[in-house]
Amino acid sequence: MSSSTRPNSKEEETIISVPVEIHSVSLPPKKSTLHKLKLKLCEIFFPDDPLHQFKNKNLKTTLILGLQYVLPILQWLPTYNLKLFRSDLVAGLTIASLAIPQGISYAKLANLPPIIGLYSSFVPPILYSVLGSSRHLGVGPVSIASLVMGAMLSEVVSPTNEPGLYLKLAFTSTFFAGLFQASLGLLRLGFIIDFLSKATLIGFMAGAAIIVSLQQLKGLLGITHFTSKMQIIPVMSSVFSHKNEWSWQTILMEISFLVFLLTTRQISMKKPRLFWISAAAPLTTVILSTLLVFCLKSVTDKIPIIGQLPKGLNPPSVNMLYFQGSHVALAAKTGLITGILSLTEGIAVGRTFASLENYQVDGNKEMMAIGVMNLVGSCSSCYVTTGAFSRSAVNHNAGAKTAFSNIVMSTALLVTLLFLMPLFYYTPNVVLAAIIITAVIGLIDYAAMFRLWKVGISVFKVLLHITRPNIAILGNIPGTQIFQNVERYENASRIPSFLIIGVEAPFYFANSTYLQERILRSIREEEERIESNKDSMLKCVILDMTAVTAIDTSGLDTLYELGKITRKRSFQLALVNPVGSVIEKLHKSKVLDSFSASNGVYMSIGEAILDITTSWKA
Repeated sequence: MSSSTRPNSKEEETIISVPVEIHSVSLPPKKSTLHKLKLKLCEIFFPDDPLHQFKNKNLKTTLILGLQYVLPILQWLPTYNLKLFRSDLVAGLTIASLAIPQGISYAKLANLPPIIGLYSSFVPPILYSVLGSSRHLGVGPVSIASLVMGAMLSEVVSPTNEPGLYLKLAFTSTFFAGLFQASLGLLRLGFIIDFLSKATLIGFMAGAAIIVSLQQLKGLLGITHFTSKMQIIPVMSSVFSHKNEWSWQTILMEISFLVFLLTTRQISMKKPRLFWISAAAPLTTVILSTLLVFCLKSVTDKIPIIGQLPKGLNPPSVNMLYFQGSHVALAAKTGLITGILSLTEGIAVGRTFASLENYQVDGNKEMMAIGVMNLVGSCSSCYVTTGAFSRSAVNHNAGAKTAFSNIVMSTALLVTLLFLMPLFYYTPNVVLAAIIITAVIGLIDYAAMFRLWKVGISVFKVLLHITRPNIAILGNIPGTQIFQNVERYENASRIPSFLIIGVEAPFYFANSTYLQERILRSIREEEERIESNKDSMLKCVILDMTAVTAIDTSGLDTLYELGKITRKRSFQLALVNPVGSVIEKLHKSKVLDSFSASNGVYMSIGEAILDITTSWKA
């Protein structure tokens, strides 16, 4: 800083001689180790204080509140009326029209029989409407979980050569997913999901969408012999090595319906009021393609069709759960990964629509609800389900008011399973491929990927911030007791004889060596600046600890070493505004014994400057 920008002596005097009282920095109230542990556990597992609503309530009220907490349906069912029912009826029938083709398509994506997708759209939504806290979440199979389950299981077990074993592993994976999800909710460990960053999900979903789209080339081109590998080179090699199997009828139908689906999707995106167009498009394509194949059998005989689907409700599948054998670990691993992904999507979608309608979704209840419906689902011929964004968006836009819309959807699926299964006999597989491609294309968030490209990889940035945290040289805003970064604020003035450094991260083993080196470098640079500008000699270094939320033994050792180094060089070292846990550790470690007057700890930078300047004059 040049001498022309230095505060004059009058300004210096005004800053230093402000008649403020010097306050001592108090230690936090003494607490036993057991009490501290109890408070910490409460903050980790019960940040929302779920027992607060039961305080000072009589037994009857407590029982009612308890039932409502366990079964959220009891919160809205007593006041349910005809007006709400009309809204939920329209919304439920609307998402049912989307759920039927999606259920069949996503089951195909998981390499499962199409009927499993319909079973999975019947039982889980009923359970969620009883246990879930979101009013708008549309429950059913989702593309990401379907893709991951299909990819992981088919790497070891062929769904074509061993369909029975594959189906057992799918149900068992669903069981493990539900067990994991329900355990997270029961133990209130939902914060673990927060470690799955948005950047990771965006990248994963984009990659998954590309892989899924490549796999649909089999249906698009009508190829019978197709590779089971996921990589782009084997897929493209398989496509061009089987050109003799390409079917112009299949290609024509696929492109036609794909253009139709993508067009309706764009219309609904540009005009949200026309949401029903994209919502009805999948079922429309199924109906039209089925009629087309039925009426033109002679021309379309080369187009693969779904074939016979069994009528009736979900058969029990408890006897198909696979807990003994060489593939149990595979089922558990698949369940864990699909459980995390589906839980993350379900909670994120629920919170999104809750914020739009100004109500709260209980994360732990959601984990329990999603976990229970997957546990029960695994015993009733269902595979992994959660809250789907597409269904939830349609549900919200269609005017759903409560979770009863899921019951309406399940009722529509009930009618379909009992009476309408023969109508899907001639439904072509190519249309399912078109529905899947349209769905997974929506998983690619181009804008978010571009932002991530500009910002950088989040994991690397986090590690870099942890090991190389920011520090800033602070100066005084004239006429105030505010100190800010001199690089950000041109009018922030350095205080003569003082170097004020703001540390913007916890002090611990991963960064303590770097912080020590960085602080010493700042001292050296300040001395060089003083020498070149002929300013007042440096006498004191102040560390603003406001942003230092924690400190470990390595951090304490660093402060002790800094105290020794500055003392040898005839500097004073002072700390400002450490948080309670930090000041407590500083006192216990005796680090402050190496500091200057007042143990070198102050409540504010202004008080530190005033007290130290006064001691120099004494």
